[in-house]
Amino acid sequence: MLEGGAMGNRRFEMHQYRQVIQRLRLGETDRAIARAERVGRVKVASLRECAAQRGWLDPAGPMPDDASLAAGLGTPQRPPQNLSSVEPFRENLLAWHAQGIQATTMHRALVRNHGYGGSVHAVYRFLEREVPSTPQATVMLDFAVGESAQVDFGQGPAITDRRTGDAFKTWIFVMTLAWCRHQYAELVRNQKVETWLACHRHAFEWFNGIPRSVRIDNPKCAITRACYYEPEVQRAYGQLALGYSFRIDPCPVRDPKKKGRVESGVKYVKSSFVPLREFHSLEHGNEQLREWVMGEAGNRIHGSTRERPLKLFTETEQAMLQPLPAIAPECPAWAKAKLHPNCHVQFEYCYYSAPFALIGQELWLEIAPSALRIYRDHDLVAVHPRLFKPGTRSTVDEHLPPDAVAFLMRDPQFCLKQAERVGPACQAVVESLFGDRVLDHLRAAQGLLRLGESFGSKRLEAACARALNFGTPTYRSVKQILSNGFDQQLELAEFPALEAPYLGAGRFSRHGADRMH
Repeated sequence: MLEGGAMGNRRFEMHQYRQVIQRLRLGETDRAIARAERVGRVKVASLRECAAQRGWLDPAGPMPDDASLAAGLGTPQRPPQNLSSVEPFRENLLAWHAQGIQATTMHRALVRNHGYGGSVHAVYRFLEREVPSTPQATVMLDFAVGESAQVDFGQGPAITDRRTGDAFKTWIFVMTLAWCRHQYAELVRNQKVETWLACHRHAFEWFNGIPRSVRIDNPKCAITRACYYEPEVQRAYGQLALGYSFRIDPCPVRDPKKKGRVESGVKYVKSSFVPLREFHSLEHGNEQLREWVMGEAGNRIHGSTRERPLKLFTETEQAMLQPLPAIAPECPAWAKAKLHPNCHVQFEYCYYSAPFALIGQELWLEIAPSALRIYRDHDLVAVHPRLFKPGTRSTVDEHLPPDAVAFLMRDPQFCLKQAERVGPACQAVVESLFGDRVLDHLRAAQGLLRLGESFGSKRLEAACARALNFGTPTYRSVKQILSNGFDQQLELAEFPALEAPYLGAGRFSRHGADRMH
């Protein structure tokens, strides 16, 4: 071993030590070697002594290989290191690391519980030294021509529409053909099921063909329950796959590397297309995106294939894709909703009625661009035009309970017509109720007309006439007249006027003289 550890402060690679030994074998001086190799003469002298002891300087002998040189020169001596500031918490840090806790969380716990004043980088350095990470090997996946496409969403630019002033976020939908790397991209405003289905249709029409399988991650718009072995596919997406004859190929949970080609495609769009561009509207952005895909992106030399994606697509892969169906499948979206006590289901803040007998039950909603259909299991129970403005409502009267329908139909015009059928007195009372400028008497008018169901129309008309005669045309007055039977009594005759004042003595009157006593 060289004195002091020649490789302790290693500046040379092993091949450079071999060059020094080669020069020593040729008989060059230490000074000349030090000048030529730019190394100290002390190190050259030490190397000469070590080489002479091992017989490496004999020109007739073989040159030592790298392993022999490393063994002869000695292992590198690591310089002494200062004790880490987190060393007193070694056991805690190792236990936390085994639990999967992040280094930043460990640092905050040390500061909070132990008053630690060091940096979070000390925790990182400790973990790198004590628990070195094991590199994970990957496998390059191969795909046949026309076999697979990969799909993903990425965050798009924020756009302010110049015409409406509406500012909104966007997402970038990307479908990349796995063999040729040609892609379809579209800016969208959300990741809803309807958007997901529409983007697939647009991509297939863009390629003028369909791959045999589509590899996806596990978004909610496609997979309702992610599982390594048996994921559950969203109903509408399953119908889309059947309609276009492709197989859905979800990646394993939390393993996006299985669709690395579209991951790279999304990054490429975000880094090469989005920056330094102006987008006046969503349509303007998509127009630029289509031109970019067919121009710069499609004609670049791809880093992996070393070919132009658009050329590979047009010359080879396009012909190997499955043809589009003669009639594009409708493929509406599906959602579950519970029928509320108000006899309506809610979808995207719009309300649609269903038969009241299904209150509390979970129903299927079939959402098409122009209509919304409601199913109980496989039975169609309601059809409505599609609503888009939040808060709007589509109600079919037959879906409501009979008493609710009757209540809704008894508006002021209905009440006036019914009162007219009863008689003029009843009509006059109802008109008087609606003539009040302070209080809404709709319920009073409805209650007044319902009295006819209990007492009959003739008695109601007579009671109304009596109430008008006494100047009390109210619901309470009419009800009291009917309840007490006053409507059935004869009208009181007018009293005759007295011709002269009464001058006779009353029955219990006394003479004036008697009052003096």
